[in-house]
Amino acid sequence: MATLKPMPIATKISAPFWQALKENKLKIQQCNSCDGWIFFPRNHCSHCLAHDLDWQQVSGAGTLYSYTLARIPTMPEFSDEMPQALAVVELAEGVRINTTLVDVAEQDIKIGMAVKPVFDKVSPDGDTLLRFTTASNNGGVREYVDPLATLSRNDQGQTQVPVSNLAALYALADHKFTPWSNSIVVDQGLIDAFADLSGDDYWLHTDPKRAKVESPFKATIAHGSLVQVLQSRLTIALPFEITGFKTMVNYGSNRLRFPAPVPAGSKIHGRSKVKDISVSHKGLQLTLEMNIHVVGNDKPSVINDLVILYR
Repeated sequence: MATLKPMPIATKISAPFWQALKENKLKIQQCNSCDGWIFFPRNHCSHCLAHDLDWQQVSGAGTLYSYTLARIPTMPEFSDEMPQALAVVELAEGVRINTTLVDVAEQDIKIGMAVKPVFDKVSPDGDTLLRFTTASNNGGVREYVDPLATLSRNDQGQTQVPVSNLAALYALADHKFTPWSNSIVVDQGLIDAFADLSGDDYWLHTDPKRAKVESPFKATIAHGSLVQVLQSRLTIALPFEITGFKTMVNYGSNRLRFPAPVPAGSKIHGRSKVKDISVSHKGLQLTLEMNIHVVGNDKPSVINDLVILYR
């Protein structure tokens, strides 16, 4: 599973810091010339400007230098963490780190209080964020908990995800496609029927003889819009079911592309994945990336980011 919350991007300079967190260690840089401690990661010493730095493991013990309580999420993805205790911690080595406090009641947060690190696993791949808690609490490792693991399943084996469970909803965006759907044949008769319905009777779609001679595809091809709407005839085995909403509507598409043609007579099939979850005053928007391929082709013929609105 995944988180849609923005994650730090490791650079060449900061990569040792993030790798150490994955190993449940806190490492910061120390200058070999003046012994000064440096944070945030950089190429030179912030004290003497020397370029002779090494990464050293530290305990993470420190004190709370400053904090603020955020009661309105800066992004919808953080709604499940409200209120957030955004903090600056001063380590025993003297450097200050921007972080968040966890497992501390609001009334117990005091400037100058002793704190210790928490290595917060935020994905099954071991991605780790550095949090802090009071020195009297248990620090250490906060293991990743799959928010989908304890949810019930319906008769089809789909995980039932309440529309109010933001953590579970965000976990649906795991970048994994469903298995392939059933396949259907897009023959000339179907293409001609769509041409009659839509009024798009361009020869590239409707004149097999001319297309064989003049078309770069040497055959008629299906309308992109036809292939798009045929997704309704493809049975996609979604691993989840959204529950607890009053209405569900097709809200449109954020992106629609036709990267590859579908020649007449081709078989098509499809698969999908959850691309995005967002919350607004309108309700919950789930973006489902739908890919339709000609069977046997790696390149999709349709990429449709379908937006479904739940209220």
